[in-house]
Amino acid sequence: MRCLVACALLLMNAQGNCATSGGTPAHVEGGIWKAAVPAHGMHGEFNNLDPLGLAAGAQIVADCSLNWVSPDDGKLYCFASGTSLGYFLQSPNTRIRDAQAAWTSLQEARH
Repeated sequence: MRCLVACALLLMNAQGNCATSGGTPAHVEGGIWKAAVPAHGMHGEFNNLDPLGLAAGAQIVADCSLNWVSPDDGKLYCFASGTSLGYFLQSPNTRIRDAQAAWTSLQEARH
């Protein structure tokens, strides 16, 4: 896990120092991650809220550029960050169960 965090920090630092072939900083033109955002909206479980955030009580909207499809039921889950997806994949069934409980509580509170 320390390696994942270290890689993320290096990537964040490198992003500010990278330039495109024209000499313009990459972040000015949308950066390399812009191409990974789905061209057409995707609909994931929990109204595209990050399941890990939802289980922790936060409503974090994800654009589905990072996603996972359950091999058990084919449901799509969207993530706001690679870190969230990584933690989720350590125990997906438990994380889904926790997110589902939080989602049910959220829906009941709205009614």
